Amino acid sequence: MREGQPARTVTHPISDLSRIGHHRSELKTLMNDTAALLQALDTSETYRDYVHAFNEATGLPLTLRAVDTWQPPLRGKAKENAFCGMMAKQSASCAACLRMQEQLSQAAVDGPAMLKCEFGLTEAAVPVKLGAATIGYLVTGQVFVKSPSPERFEKVETTMKELGVKADPQQARMAYFSTRVMTRIQLDAALRLLVHFAEHLSLKSNQIAMHQANAEPVAVVRAKAYIREHLQDDITLADVAKAACTSSFYICKLFKKTTGLNLTEYVSRLRIERTMELLPNPNLRISEIAFEVGFQSLTHFNRVFRQIVGEAPTTHRESLHLAA
Repeated sequence: MREGQPARTVTHPISDLSRIGHHRSELKTLMNDTAALLQALDTSETYRDYVHAFNEATGLPLTLRAVDTWQPPLRGKAKENAFCGMMAKQSASCAACLRMQEQLSQAAVDGPAMLKCEFGLTEAAVPVKLGAATIGYLVTGQVFVKSPSPERFEKVETTMKELGVKADPQQARMAYFSTRVMTRIQLDAALRLLVHFAEHLSLKSNQIAMHQANAEPVAVVRAKAYIREHLQDDITLADVAKAACTSSFYICKLFKKTTGLNLTEYVSRLRIERTMELLPNPNLRISEIAFEVGFQSLTHFNRVFRQIVGEAPTTHRESLHLAA
């Protein structure tokens, strides 16, 4: 457990489905757990405050959607594009939007991604992860990166006819040409804000999982307590199993099933959470923070930090100072 393997991001919130293929009740429980986690994030004050600030600062809609979505994710959200709102009411264009969302999800597996819909509007997605699994996406957009033209709208009208969209032509034209136009630099900047927020949501999702102790097996509760109390130490699997009063094999299996994280991922995320609390302190060197939170080498610390946060600790500290 000293040197964990880099986590592999997947597009489904349930990892290793082959191992639980015949355990339908377990699969259903895990899916429900993921849905409950997204619901907890979506209703949190932190998320609500950020969405409002993002809406007002950028003029763009924002939502947190599940990996699998069955309706246009930005439908009915604050700052929704008027043209997209009209199209979302049409079953044919709604289906086209869902196909685009699936492509966007695949493109955003390892990081933020942008795609244009069939009508030429750009949407963007940033993955929110828990351990190695992508549990949802922050989605925004519904903008042009180039000003719309009459020629382009003629193609849009053709696409609408091909899809069987029934909408008032004049209203559609007015909504289309009133769509927000952003430069690629502006859109990239908005996306960087979402990358940082996605990191925060990932940490918060881990906190929510940790705070569900009352619903967790006693062995998992004991394992978590031991890890928290010995976070600065070189934690071994044998020590955790002993504290949990069970075998190494059983605690590994039970911990993964209960939290969605393996023990190495959990320890790493807990240490990075502590790192995020210490980074704003300019009196602490990066190396001091690394050993303070329990990493045994600076190289390992830098690798895990980049894996979880998406950038080097020095770069992240600089961005915090710039934001201040």
